[in-house]
Amino acid sequence: MTYRVCFVCTGNICRSPMAESVFRARVEDAGLDRLVEVDSAGTGDWHEGETADPRAQSVLEEHGYALDHTARRFDSSWFARLDRVIALDSGHLKALRRLAPTAEDAAKVRLLRSFDPAADDDLDVPDPYYGGRDDFEECLEMVEEASTGLLSAVREDVEGQMA
Repeated sequence: MTYRVCFVCTGNICRSPMAESVFRARVEDAGLDRLVEVDSAGTGDWHEGETADPRAQSVLEEHGYALDHTARRFDSSWFARLDRVIALDSGHLKALRRLAPTAEDAAKVRLLRSFDPAADDDLDVPDPYYGGRDDFEECLEMVEEASTGLLSAVREDVEGQMA
């Protein structure tokens, strides 16, 4: 049985592809890549069909992460096959919970930074799109820090499914 995680931001060209790339690497490093599928999407279709923002690609590459990505829009029908839907900010969280067909599906949606015990009260990953390279670096750092806790939660879920 495959466990599925989908990261969601606005246009699916900056934050969510970065989170997808980082988390996929963590899953592979943990030896869970045959059990866990990782992807991403956006709440809107503005960039559908495009690759990730070149700045996101550059920062990921410089930090050793691979990314083969085409932007797409999240569809509510996906809830049926997803185990976790990870929102990058509170606006995405609200939009995704409104899209959820059932209360059970809405419960699958969590903020990424809610998995980072060191995160402050603001659990949003700021959108780096209108900023500079430093904003993409900051985004990556937040994603990396939260990915450790998310991986622990996913591992626990996967082990529970296998028991």
